[in-house]
Amino acid sequence: MSPDLVLLHGWGLSAAVWKPLTEALAGTFTLHTPDLPGHGSAPPAGPSLEAWADALLAQLPDEAILVGWSLGAQLALHLARQAPERVTKLVLISSSPSFVQADGWTTALPASTLDTFRQDFDSAPDATQRRFVALQSLGDSARKAVAATLGDSLTTADDTRKAALADGLRLLAETDQRYIIPTIRQPVRLLHGSEDKLMPVAAAEWLADTLPDARLTVFGQCGHAPFLSRRQECATLIEGFALD
Repeated sequence: MSPDLVLLHGWGLSAAVWKPLTEALAGTFTLHTPDLPGHGSAPPAGPSLEAWADALLAQLPDEAILVGWSLGAQLALHLARQAPERVTKLVLISSSPSFVQADGWTTALPASTLDTFRQDFDSAPDATQRRFVALQSLGDSARKAVAATLGDSLTTADDTRKAALADGLRLLAETDQRYIIPTIRQPVRLLHGSEDKLMPVAAAEWLADTLPDARLTVFGQCGHAPFLSRRQECATLIEGFALD
């Protein structure tokens, strides 16, 4: 029986963003691609990281390898600590324990930058989402293709989704999981782009140094979505790690 691989996407998108990677992984794993709460076709789950994690936990197989990207990586870390018996390994893509700067943590966005982004989303959600897509593809040698795939995978900020999407931005602004990192016992594979403009590679280096069992691969000339621009390389690394 093939291992269960669960892929958790990032803010503002849907599980459709995983299609290029899942095509590369097909046949090796039993793949699960749930939408995050309030994203894609999933109902909202409440305003807290715990509520989002509980909603996802209900969809996890008994033993899963979690692949989390960006906000999905934050949720994967939370789930690994909350339900260690359900999570066997972690693959964290473009991850950080804290998306914004804090005391003793400068390898992140200034809090004021994300505050402005949240205000812009409130008044002009569609334009703000497009700007977020552009930031994720910056610095990538395949920038146009990455931006196109991200744009095609956006969750529309309509009346039924806007509040949940705003909750997701607040989670990015407020979540700081530095304190749980030394307690994560699952093996972890970190994948990161050298030119990531949202989550600096230094955050992944900190994770690699602080997690008890972790290894980091950095892709050159790559932005925030290496699983799109380095699809086959990511698939090969995930397979090697998950099946080891």
